[in-house]
Amino acid sequence: MPSDTTDNSIADKRVLITGGGSGIGADLARAFANAGAQVIIAGRTEAKLQQIAALHAKIDYRIADVTDAASVTALFADCDSLDIVIANAGAASSAPLRKTSLEDWQRMLDVNLTGVFLTLQAGLAKLSDGGRLMAVASTAGLKGYPYVAPYCAAKHGVIGLVRALAQETAKQGITVNALCPGFTETPLLDESLANISAKTGLSEAQARAQLTATNPQGRLIQPSDVSATALWLASPHAQAITGQAIAIAGGEL
Repeated sequence: MPSDTTDNSIADKRVLITGGGSGIGADLARAFANAGAQVIIAGRTEAKLQQIAALHAKIDYRIADVTDAASVTALFADCDSLDIVIANAGAASSAPLRKTSLEDWQRMLDVNLTGVFLTLQAGLAKLSDGGRLMAVASTAGLKGYPYVAPYCAAKHGVIGLVRALAQETAKQGITVNALCPGFTETPLLDESLANISAKTGLSEAQARAQLTATNPQGRLIQPSDVSATALWLASPHAQAITGQAIAIAGGEL
């Protein structure tokens, strides 16, 4: 179930979320809409965006590709002023570094790091003082994992970007933070499990058990865990929290 809140400070806030058609982005959209915000979700696949937008009257959508600077510019040009921008769009791939092509490396950087840069840069121009910028990073931005070096490098870059931008915006009361979930129950995780199964011969259930075992709480992170943290960061209670990479990982870090 998507997160909810009794804090009416989110009501009527204007929120833009990239990668809003599934997974964490979709849950974020429903959580903020349930809290009374006006939400725009953006992504490349219109059918997925339409499905999420149809779930709540306060959710609208736009087609955009965060790896394309012109597309991101057009996305924000089509928006009025915003209160909260969440750079959530991302992708993952898996291979040993020695088998990672330059194209694979560049693709991971394009969507997971450059896409966040473009989103936060354009989003900043739409925020008034006191606004909120967030990036959905990963525990892969806080530690290394084998076979996902380009993904780890990109997510580490996101955290550096967040920390730097937080220093630039502090006097405006604009906070900038990174959400760093561990292995999260999303379609992206399903793809990873299928990939692990195909490459190792483990069943998907065995692969799931291996990933779950990395969490000291013995559970996978739920999208609602991430949404609850984002709602708190968007509230007045978190006005002193900026430049942080918040692990949502059940004690893994």
